[in-house]
Amino acid sequence: MNKIKLAIVFGGKSSEYSISLHSVSAIINNVPRDKFDVTLIGITEEGKWLYYDGDAENVNNDTWNKNNNLNQVVLSLDNGFKGFIKLLGDNKYEKMDIDCVFPVLHGKNGEDGTIQGLCQLAGIPFVGCDMTSSAVCMDKEFTHVICEMAGIKTAPFMAVVNTKTLNLKSLYEEACEKLSLPMFIKPSNGGSSLGISKIRNYDEFEKGIMEAFEYDKKVVIETMIDGFEIGCAVIGNDELIVGEVDEIDTKNDFFDYVEKYQQSNSKIYCPARISDELKNRAKEIAKMTYKALRCSGMARVDMFLTSSNEILLNEVNTIPGLTDVSRYPSMLKKIGIEYKDLIVKLVDLAME
Repeated sequence: MNKIKLAIVFGGKSSEYSISLHSVSAIINNVPRDKFDVTLIGITEEGKWLYYDGDAENVNNDTWNKNNNLNQVVLSLDNGFKGFIKLLGDNKYEKMDIDCVFPVLHGKNGEDGTIQGLCQLAGIPFVGCDMTSSAVCMDKEFTHVICEMAGIKTAPFMAVVNTKTLNLKSLYEEACEKLSLPMFIKPSNGGSSLGISKIRNYDEFEKGIMEAFEYDKKVVIETMIDGFEIGCAVIGNDELIVGEVDEIDTKNDFFDYVEKYQQSNSKIYCPARISDELKNRAKEIAKMTYKALRCSGMARVDMFLTSSNEILLNEVNTIPGLTDVSRYPSMLKKIGIEYKDLIVKLVDLAME
């Protein structure tokens, strides 16, 4: 049987560049080489696309692109040839045929529909949600609006766009009236809890808004939920598989960037320490959310479980963390899907 020619794309022009490196290192080490002929394409923080033929360790420690001899590559948008073109210099080039692209790109310019749109234009199957679904899931405002229309409850919120006429004091008063304190401010498009702040007074509000605007021109302001966060890993196109429900226990104000990757004051329980009835309800809401947002391939659906046992949608990650110990593969491992099998399953779904 011929191997599938799989291009794994990592890095990216994103604030989550380093997280991508950790995720893809695990994929490189686990991808079944008997099934896949692997091509590695790294994107630098400056946005340069490079062909990489080294090991996972140099990716993980971010020395993969220190070699100045790496060839630049471009994605062919000619449907007559599906793949990448490696630029060799002196007007020479080499074509690299590709059957499927696996984008391991977290955050902007990777998880937001941009590379998905390129792959769709090129006519190359790719792992994960399509361009529209990726873009909608990345934008927290649009996720809230669509899911609420589908009957899925979310935290009360309001969205604000950064304009020259924006009056922060008036906005603060409006937010307090609609949402009450404490509240959270989040970049509308972003991940890994970057740019998120808990707000208890006007000074924190002003600082939080300015910090969030550094990551996105639109921010979402949400009511603080009295409860804790749970999550579900979903995999599939038409027929969906939902992994075990997990639970985040944190002593911080929220599960911030540092805690997500160091967990000095937090712990993740998988399975979650909740009743089977609540777990089943969470799984059903995860599937409803996945379908409402037209997800395909994979997504991690994050929710809040309130003190009154109500489940509210938080957000959806279409390219969740994929290290060996990340939440998404860990939830699926609990139901018998090992990491290597997960990679095969995701590519199979893309090739459908």
